[in-house]
Amino acid sequence: MKALAVASEMFPLVKTGGLADVVGALPTALKHHGIEMRVMMPGYPAVTAALTEPKALRAYDDLFGGKARLLAGRAHGLDLMVVEAAHLFERPGNPYLGPDGKDWPDNWKRFAALAVVAADTGKGEIAAFVPDIVHAHDWQAALAPAYLHFAVGPAAKTVMTVHNLAFQGHYPASVFPALKLPASAFAVNGVEYYGGVGYLKAGLHYADAITTVSPSYADEITTPADGMGLDGLLRLRRDRLTGIVNGIDTDVWNPASDAHLALTYVPRNFAQRRQVNKREVERRFGLEQDDGLLFCVVSRLTGQKGMDLLVQCLDHLVGLGARLALLGAGEASLEADFTKAAARHKGRVGAVIGYDEGLSHLLQGGADAILIPSRFEPCGLTQLYGLRYGCVPVVAHVGGLADTIVDANEAALEQASATGIQFAPVDVPSLARAIERSVRLYADRKAWISVQKAGMKTDVSWEKSAARYTMLYKNLLHRS
Repeated sequence: MKALAVASEMFPLVKTGGLADVVGALPTALKHHGIEMRVMMPGYPAVTAALTEPKALRAYDDLFGGKARLLAGRAHGLDLMVVEAAHLFERPGNPYLGPDGKDWPDNWKRFAALAVVAADTGKGEIAAFVPDIVHAHDWQAALAPAYLHFAVGPAAKTVMTVHNLAFQGHYPASVFPALKLPASAFAVNGVEYYGGVGYLKAGLHYADAITTVSPSYADEITTPADGMGLDGLLRLRRDRLTGIVNGIDTDVWNPASDAHLALTYVPRNFAQRRQVNKREVERRFGLEQDDGLLFCVVSRLTGQKGMDLLVQCLDHLVGLGARLALLGAGEASLEADFTKAAARHKGRVGAVIGYDEGLSHLLQGGADAILIPSRFEPCGLTQLYGLRYGCVPVVAHVGGLADTIVDANEAALEQASATGIQFAPVDVPSLARAIERSVRLYADRKAWISVQKAGMKTDVSWEKSAARYTMLYKNLLHRS
């Protein structure tokens, strides 16, 4: 079976979030199940530069205002199909934002172009690779199922995966004629969305199957509270909606061989060797050295991630004798809040504003616990990294966090099955109590190490998830 993944980013070439990690890891995981997957991406400078022995598969004289080519090549061990279009993608920096920090005004055509080429491939027009499945990821690829729905003749089946429903790709109706979809597509039962064009809405409406990245999130997004305006459509299509928890690349995220750590470790020796990494985290974040609980955060600094709640809990956290090392960037006000907190609690709170892949690995390998107080979380990957590294996740009871962490309640501790701490509702008092629970649990060294061990034994690989995607693909091909 052949599958084409279509996405706007992929680790390690281009990454702004967890989407890139998933897109980079899934092809290798599916290969073990007999599925040949290629990834189609925009031809950003970093992507085209990484391609080895690129081969032109097709030329476009006019792809939304300029010449383009579809290239095939390999990068970082993966087979890629790259839409080379200088007028759309040859831009430095963030793939979505211009130098002013705002969305590129032509994002609507940039990602429509990606979808057009994906659909052409799904229609069998690229002889070098004819997929059975076109798997679109998030709104940037979501027009591909719409184009394939209106294809004349045989076409690949389509899967639409939602990594975060909050990002939808909503544009004014004036762009619709340029998309070259049938006039009938601009309707409530189509791409029309609140008077404009909804890219994600189109993918959800036209795809043969819809997935999201955890079972709990699949349920949550069918409710008015968490459906972001699309809950009605998702309820109508509930029979096509599946939640499949993400995995992680256990070769990239492996404490036994991670070059970003000061000292690697395995389950039998982690307790002592993690202390070396803890000392290095303290040094990198300007923290006082002690043996108390060291929390970390690796996150976008946004309201969705509950970072405003954490700001309000910092004095309490420090008052309990704990410390915090934070790595992240996002809303300017939250960046300022954490910077001020680091100055106010010098040696107890450390903040690095920005993102550093290597430092994120060190935090997982050296901090005692990772705080993830998200208001909603489709899946989350940082808690999976935490499990793998013995960095105990302290998480809100939402979405994929609820699905992947076993709360350290009395019964779970007795059974040695607890892997972290959950809290609800997602508010300041509950987060404060979760921090208190963490400090108390950490004081019981035997119980804490038991939680770490259970986490490190958890299967966070792609194996189970890849098997579920394989079954989904097979069922689609057998469905009339």
